[in-house]
Amino acid sequence: MDAYLTIGVVALFVLLAIAVVASLLLRRRLSRRTASMRYLLELADHLESDLKTCRAELQQAHAVMSLNPDLPAASEQEAAHAIEAGLRSLLQQRLWIRDRAPRASQAELDEAARSMSDARERLRPLLQALGQAQRELDSAMREHIRREPEA
Repeated sequence: MDAYLTIGVVALFVLLAIAVVASLLLRRRLSRRTASMRYLLELADHLESDLKTCRAELQQAHAVMSLNPDLPAASEQEAAHAIEAGLRSLLQQRLWIRDRAPRASQAELDEAARSMSDARERLRPLLQALGQAQRELDSAMREHIRREPEA
């Protein structure tokens, strides 16, 4: 009887150890998925902010450069279409996150985050160049205004 009790106690401890390890692994997996979802949503928010900033800066630059800011130039329309396409693409990503991400594999979540991060990286130099161009345009306009009264 003592042998059966010892085997039973050992088996119970083994099962308990397996249950603890399994629950820790499950918790780790769920924690990683939660972190991935949070990161994916943050990337979407940042990308949307970048695109909207780009749109606003382009509109401001074209308004300063054009004689009639109410009539957009062709290049402004092209830039606006590109930004709107980016926002539509982002909307598709957000719909994917809403509809498919809860059932997506970790690899799919990681790929979606990588794709969005790559898009932000491609947009970053354009935003920096646009900011620099805006500063130069503002400086040129101030210089022009200073010289205008003398003429």
